Amino acid sequence: MTTLINGGDRADARRNRAKMLTAAGEAFAAEGLEVPLGEIARRARVGAGTVYRHFPTKQALLEAVFVQHLDGLVASGERLMAQLPPTQALFEFLQVVVEKTDKGGHICDVVAGDASWPHPMLTASVQRFHQVLTALLYAAQRSGGVRADLDRDDVVALTVGCAAILRGRHDRSAGLSLVRLVLDSLRPTVTEQPFRDDRCEECGAVLPLRSTGRPARYCGATCRQRARRRRLAG
Repeated sequence: MTTLINGGDRADARRNRAKMLTAAGEAFAAEGLEVPLGEIARRARVGAGTVYRHFPTKQALLEAVFVQHLDGLVASGERLMAQLPPTQALFEFLQVVVEKTDKGGHICDVVAGDASWPHPMLTASVQRFHQVLTALLYAAQRSGGVRADLDRDDVVALTVGCAAILRGRHDRSAGLSLVRLVLDSLRPTVTEQPFRDDRCEECGAVLPLRSTGRPARYCGATCRQRARRRRLAG
C-alpha cells in the first residue's frame, strides 16, 4: 500500500510540474519574465507553496522552462532527420524553431549563446540543440541543398532574426511567408555578380577575392586570433 501511495504522490508531483511549466511558459510569453510566481501558480491552479517546492527561485523555473523548450526542439529535429530528406529536414526544423520561439524572445538569447545563462542543465540542452542543428545543416550541405559557405552560427543568427520578424507581424500568415522567404536565402544560388562584403571582420581592411573556397573573414592571423580572444572573453 505504501508503494502505491508513494507512486501516486510521484505521479501527482509530475503532473503538477508539467502544469507549472506549461503555465510558466505561457505567462512568460504573454507578460515577460517579470511575471510573479504567484501568477504562475494561479494559472497552473496549484498553491504557491507547490511552485516553491518544485522551483525555489524564479531563475530555477526559467531554466526549467527553457530546458523543456529546447529539448522539445531537439526531439523535433531528430525526428525530422530520421523521416525526411536532408534539405527538407533542415528547412522544416528551422520553421519549427521559428514558430515555437517567436513569442519567447529570451529563448533566442539562450540559443544564440547568451553568457548570462551558465546553468549546467540549460547549457547541456543548448549543446544538444546545437548538435542537432549542426547535423541537419551539414547533411543538407552535403546533399547540395544549402550554401556551403554557411556555418551553424550563421543559421542560428538567421533563425533568431526570423523569430523577431514573425513576432513583429500582426498577420501571422504574412509573417510566415516572409520567414520562408528569408530562409530561402540559405539555398544555393548562382548570380553573375553576387553581393560580397570583402572586408576583414576585425579591422575592416579590404580582402582579396578568392576564386574558390569559402570567402575569407580576416586579413591575417593577427586579426583571426584577436577575434577569437574576444569571442572567448565575451
